Amino acid sequence: MSENFYNKPFRFRSLFAGDGLQPTDLGKSISNHIELIIFTRFEEHRFHNDFGCEIWDLDFELIVSESIWEEKFRKSLLKSITDYEFRIYNTEVEVRITEVENVYPLRKITEIKKKVDISVRALIKTTGEKYFFSTALFLSPLST
Repeated sequence: MSENFYNKPFRFRSLFAGDGLQPTDLGKSISNHIELIIFTRFEEHRFHNDFGCEIWDLDFELIVSESIWEEKFRKSLLKSITDYEFRIYNTEVEVRITEVENVYPLRKITEIKKKVDISVRALIKTTGEKYFFSTALFLSPLST
């Protein structure tokens, strides 16, 4: 495996100017790859149809039970990370749904969104260091 890791998004202007790509460290590279897994829909990757996660299928699903939804998404993400991110092991994924309410008094609108907090804990294979990744996504908004 390559020891060179690059930051995203790629700055093609720098690349075409001959400056090369901006390097990054191992932890940031792993985080970038996990984000790519989260934001990729199944069958979107031409050569690996199972690359990605189930959030795109679950996003518009009517959430009857938040705990069942969280567990389906957690299992999907854990499987994808285990299958495609080889630089970490002992991976644990946690998913939590909360509701966020935004009130816009001038427009007399209340917006309720589902927020999904995702955290990944693991160990880095080459160093044995603890690795932690956290992000949040907003699902389809409801407005009144």
